Parts: sequence; C-alpha cells; structure tokens
Amino acid sequence: MANSKILYRSRTNRMIGGVCGGIAEYFDIDATLVRLVAALLLVFGVGSAGLVYIIMWIVVPEKP
Repeated sequence: MANSKILYRSRTNRMIGGVCGGIAEYFDIDATLVRLVAALLLVFGVGSAGLVYIIMWIVVPEKP
C-alpha cells in the first residue's frame, strides 16, 4: 500500500482552484488537456460540470 495514489489539488499547476492540475497530476497527463475537457463540458452543459468543479474545490485537499 506504499504506492497508493491520492487525489490532491495542485499547489503549483493551478489556474483557479488547482482541481484540474491535481487531476492531471493524478493521471499523469497534461493539465492543459484536463482544462480543455473541463471547459468544453462547462460550455456545452454536459451535466453540471461547474457544480462538480466547485464541490471538488471544497472536498479535495490541497497537496501538502
């Protein structure tokens, strides 16, 4: 269990709350890609992407 991954909000790779940067670090992908997908979901109204982002901003802890 030493290699277990935990989702954190990024302290360094952030635009607003660090949620997209944290997701990118967790999945080891480019943060720009995650931000682009999040923006497309927000613009095209798929589900409630804005609400999910705000909830994750509150619930997901910042990286120590």
